[in-house]
Amino acid sequence: MGRGVISRMGAAALCLGMAHGALALEARVDGVTDPVAENIRHYLSELEAAQYDRRRLEGVVVRRAREAMRVYGYYEPRISPRLDQQEPPRYVELAIDPGPQVVVQVLEVRIEGDAARDGPFRDTVDDLPLQVGDPLEHAPWDRMRNRLANLALERGYFDWSFTDRRMEVRPFDESARLYLTLDSGRRYTFGNITIRGHHIVEDRLRNIAPFEPGQPYLAGQVALYAQRLGQTNWFSSVSVRPRLDARRELALAPPTVGWWNAVATEGEAALPQVPSTRTALATGPRLSASALAAVARVHAPEQPSMPIDVSLAPADRHQFETGIGYATDVGPRMNFGWNQPWINRFGHSLEHDLFVSQPEQQFTGTYLLPLDDPLRDQYRFQYGLRHRDNQDTRTNEATIEAARRWEFDNRWVQTLFVRATYEDFTQGGEAESVFIYYPGVSWSRTRTRDPRFPTWGDRQRITFEYSDSVWGSDADFLRMTGNTEWIRMLGDDLRFVTRLGVGAIETDDFSQVPPSLRFFAGGDRSVRGYGFETLAPRNEEGLLRGGQQMLVGSAELQRRVSGNWWGAAFVDSGDAFDDWWPETLNTGAGLGVRWISPVGPVRFDIAHPFDDEENSWRLHFAIGPEF
Repeated sequence: MGRGVISRMGAAALCLGMAHGALALEARVDGVTDPVAENIRHYLSELEAAQYDRRRLEGVVVRRAREAMRVYGYYEPRISPRLDQQEPPRYVELAIDPGPQVVVQVLEVRIEGDAARDGPFRDTVDDLPLQVGDPLEHAPWDRMRNRLANLALERGYFDWSFTDRRMEVRPFDESARLYLTLDSGRRYTFGNITIRGHHIVEDRLRNIAPFEPGQPYLAGQVALYAQRLGQTNWFSSVSVRPRLDARRELALAPPTVGWWNAVATEGEAALPQVPSTRTALATGPRLSASALAAVARVHAPEQPSMPIDVSLAPADRHQFETGIGYATDVGPRMNFGWNQPWINRFGHSLEHDLFVSQPEQQFTGTYLLPLDDPLRDQYRFQYGLRHRDNQDTRTNEATIEAARRWEFDNRWVQTLFVRATYEDFTQGGEAESVFIYYPGVSWSRTRTRDPRFPTWGDRQRITFEYSDSVWGSDADFLRMTGNTEWIRMLGDDLRFVTRLGVGAIETDDFSQVPPSLRFFAGGDRSVRGYGFETLAPRNEEGLLRGGQQMLVGSAELQRRVSGNWWGAAFVDSGDAFDDWWPETLNTGAGLGVRWISPVGPVRFDIAHPFDDEENSWRLHFAIGPEF
């Protein structure tokens, strides 16, 4: 029985929805063009004719049409409606004589208070497209007014008000007078930060704040503080809010101290017992507004401040995640992670990752020791075990690393590290084992908008690594790598992606350099059309031995087909080699499809290798963003 009732209710709702669309009145407008005609149709689109008799319906149609025309400055139109003969009517024909359009005769916008010296307010007023002599349009005026109100809250003018807000329209004179005065009052500064519910040393949480008490208030800085607290991964929930109910003192303190001193020394003032207005006027001295203003100027109050309240809840101490995927380069792959986002009150963290695919299995761990500014200054300790069996490379590798990381104001990240690696490998049929110690330095920067499918972004990274037998390392080398990738939009439906990668190793004995540091090209993220890491110098037996240098580049143009579906055309070129400059580079080109899924873009490419006669086409499939 319950199911039958639900079914009947669903059918009734569906019928009502269909009836709503069917009974909506269609407007056919003659006498005015878009955007006025379109606005009239919009005003009438939700009008249901069945709710009115014909005469009243005509009146409602005329009234709504007049309202729609008024926002474009037509205040005295003559409108003749004609309904069709059906019951209820399905459409109405409007014959319109718009009459004269009201013209702006006076336009006065004033900014008073501290905001008069604040650039964004003046820019908003200067950007108003309406000028004296222009036809009146309500929308630009309303947008400017709303923008000024939003700016007041965003930039800390919590006592703002419109002291004058008038639109005087005189249809008989075909003129309009627009007046707007914003009194911003004083601009608030950031007050003290109060943190509740935290389990991490409070100084570290304060150091993350992008502002200091006393600096001018900006709502964007409050949002950025919340974002930074979330990026630490120490908390399951983060709330950063200005204490709006404390944004002003609403009452004067007792007169024995002097009201200006009371506010400065006691902070929040209690509401005094004030006699009724009639009694006060009869027994107390009268104080004129001008006198009060003069006193206020002599005893100017301190700059008002806005306290910031932070409420936090600790994240789970143990977090687990698994992932399954597929890529042409490695086939099916699985990832398991165990993360401890905080293990003590200083915010130290520990994470372990297990990665398994057909050619490679890897287990790594990272201990992160944040410093005073946890997001920008850190020590990092890593270890890892890896087994790899791909093409002509077979290796077992164990690595430990200690690193120091700095992030600068320009978003560049500098990392100094010392790494020790033991690698037992067979490359191109030649077996070797090495134990190397080498320091390195890297600089990197990544900038993106919408990381899931960036419409704008770039990434740069350059790294130098050096090993020397002087300190007991089995190999002598200087290794340099550099990569840059760029994403830019051309209009709304064209996306350009390009990348360039270079690498070089300077050494007297290349055989002692392990495969993990040699260069190979080819694959999904390199030169499409060729197999994963199949482009590199070969030995006399035709087996891959890796290169001392590498150069790869790619250019890709994507075009939106429909919604989240994009088409792509690309050209890749590159190789790994022994001597600069290579005589030729391997080139591949092809077409692809991109689908922006909820977990990131899915990429499917078919590429043709121009320098491989045995393989005319190769398919490439991957999931995940470019960065």
